[in-house]
Amino acid sequence: MGVVRRCTRTACSESAVSTLTYVYADQTAVLGPLATFAEPHSYDLCAAHSQRLSAPRGWTVLRLAPDPSTLEPSHDDLLALADAVREAGRPLISRPPPPDDSPQPYLRLLKTERDS
Repeated sequence: MGVVRRCTRTACSESAVSTLTYVYADQTAVLGPLATFAEPHSYDLCAAHSQRLSAPRGWTVLRLAPDPSTLEPSHDDLLALADAVREAGRPLISRPPPPDDSPQPYLRLLKTERDS
């Protein structure tokens, strides 16, 4: 199981459901589905904070609705899960380490003129 991401608002411990990013050049706040990974300069928000979101005066809030087809597990997800369960159930095969053909290190005494 992955780690549940929390709302980034101070004192809020609810689970995040959406991600907020800003496009400063366009003066736009973009609120979309929860990003796959936590990114710098983006903010994960819970449902309550997502609904109450407002932008500074002169800015636009762009709310992106999630694609309904991505909310349900897909056939590929089910196959990937089945493959992972099969792989976990296989016995581990121990293989001998590959032969080491490299020369073995050794020390050599070098004589100097002073030692002669």
